[in-house]
Amino acid sequence: MTATASPPIVFDPYDYGFQEDPYPTYRRCRDEDPLHHNPDLDVWVLTRHADIEHAVRSVGTYSNAMGVSIDKSAWGPDAHRVMSFLGMDPPRQTRLRRLVSKGFTPRRVAELAPQIQRLTDLHLTRCLEEGSFDWIHDFAGRLPMDVISEMMGVPESDRAEVRRLADLLVHREPGVRDVPPEGSAAALTLVVYFTEMVESRKKRPTDDLTSALLAASIDADRLTEEEIIAFLFLMVVAGNETTTKLLGHALFHLTRHPEQYDRVFADPEGVDDLVTPWIEETLRYDTSSQMVARHLLRDVELHGKVAPAGSKALLVLGSANRDDRVFEDPDRFDIFRDKEELARLLSFGGGRHFCLGANLARLEARIALTELVRRVGSVEVDHDASVRVHSINVRGFASVPVRTTLRGQVAG
Repeated sequence: MTATASPPIVFDPYDYGFQEDPYPTYRRCRDEDPLHHNPDLDVWVLTRHADIEHAVRSVGTYSNAMGVSIDKSAWGPDAHRVMSFLGMDPPRQTRLRRLVSKGFTPRRVAELAPQIQRLTDLHLTRCLEEGSFDWIHDFAGRLPMDVISEMMGVPESDRAEVRRLADLLVHREPGVRDVPPEGSAAALTLVVYFTEMVESRKKRPTDDLTSALLAASIDADRLTEEEIIAFLFLMVVAGNETTTKLLGHALFHLTRHPEQYDRVFADPEGVDDLVTPWIEETLRYDTSSQMVARHLLRDVELHGKVAPAGSKALLVLGSANRDDRVFEDPDRFDIFRDKEELARLLSFGGGRHFCLGANLARLEARIALTELVRRVGSVEVDHDASVRVHSINVRGFASVPVRTTLRGQVAG
């Protein structure tokens, strides 16, 4: 008998089939070709945890200055105009992040807890009155947008449209390997909207993040209007989309594992001890931000290959989180996974570009999922009818149909 040769690895993040389940391809890359080259896209792909952890923490080789997306129209020296400090290297990135952090403080995030609880109560009550609803459309897609909007000062009447525009930025049609015209138009509309919002706050400051950014200064250095607009743009896309996807994955995956689901929903009084590991394992197992691009300033030699200076590279965070060199039985969803393992997840990046909104995302998810467990006795998810978003950077659901039964009620 002769061994059958494996088919060549096809790593195409634009392919709908790949997006449905990229993890088998990630595994093959880690095991067979950990510095993989896609000649059609001319991009080098890093998939092992150790290589990606080094890349996100190192300085001088893996540059952000061309942006974090390989889309042709998003890649270039002007990426910072919509990606803020995600499209910069030190010292520009260091300066801007320090200034932004003056407005986006841990204290300001912590003070959002009552607002997040109020918004959770508002949206969840409406959903539970129906019994059957779409977890994404009716709840998980609304809560993060409302939280970000209240933080920035976006009026309630504008939020549905802002969310629609944000969705257009990440969606990709089959065969389209760039930001589609609808996405480009949405980006321009959002920039105009935030420009007008900044002008309004200059004339009449309010108690919101936009006004705080206008007032932020370090040694007389202040943010420019362009820098503020870019950060607001980043908040709406990154802060909204990724948290929505986190909430979607959390419920989808837990309900596919009955023993873990039963433990979480068994006792609403003890749920606080389970929600945090539930969130962290969701972030590891199926993270919202799957991959980020880098521009190589130097040759990168790894595993017998060389990615030349000037190349595009993809750091596949979603693959790093499934690396069996770090995580035991990584393809198993397990909310009781060892805490030391979970501490090594790379869902929020690392180093100087560690996600500024990580604490906010975790806070929103903790409040939302805790309240769900406290109110609901059972949740049934229609896994087969759930629909994924099609995007190269963001992984998550556009629709997750659910049916709930309140605590104390008998399922009908």
